Amino acid sequence: MSSTLILNIETATTNCSVSLSRNGETIVLKEDYGKNYSHAERLHVYIDDVLKEAKIDSTHLDAIAISKGPGSYTGLRIGVSAAKGLCFALDKPLISVSTLEALAHQVKTRDGVIVAMLDARRMEVYSAIYDANYSPLRDTQAQIIDENAFAEYLENGNVYFIGNGVEKTKTCINHPNAVFIENKLPSSKEMGILAYNKYKKNDTEDVAYFEPYYLKDFVALKPKKA
Repeated sequence: MSSTLILNIETATTNCSVSLSRNGETIVLKEDYGKNYSHAERLHVYIDDVLKEAKIDSTHLDAIAISKGPGSYTGLRIGVSAAKGLCFALDKPLISVSTLEALAHQVKTRDGVIVAMLDARRMEVYSAIYDANYSPLRDTQAQIIDENAFAEYLENGNVYFIGNGVEKTKTCINHPNAVFIENKLPSSKEMGILAYNKYKKNDTEDVAYFEPYYLKDFVALKPKKA
């Protein structure tokens, strides 16, 4: 049985994350689960480290997978640029994976729904909703969080909230069916199986024209003073 090796890159949030998967199973993972962006300094180092740990030459990869967003404009640009560079240099296909879908796969449940959410500006989040089998119930949206958010799902059973949008959501939603999974960021660990499924269907991107999924126009903000 031949094995499919995919390098997975996740840079949509502050977690700079790289993994290598074989037939959808993660075999090596390197990530920086910090609160600050380190992608520019660490991404290419992590890529090299993952390949060295697996004792695999980059030419033996079958594809490169990138977390396509939504997320940080700068983070996504760095990740996509690195992935495209590898695809061009190695002549390998590019696979894009939904950031929120991969994040939802961190939740293991047999019932209820999963709301994967990333922090946006003010009281806004980017969110997508999935059932316990990770089938989409609602596409990705930018939405303002208030006490009525997700009410139709909360009334019908447990709702598992995951991602760095959870902190602000907790301040608004007070419902017994709300389950808040804190301190979780998207990781390349969950990308492997999603990328492998796309690879088997030849569901790849045009390397030259692929762009991350920003969801809406980027607005430059002045960095906060330390």
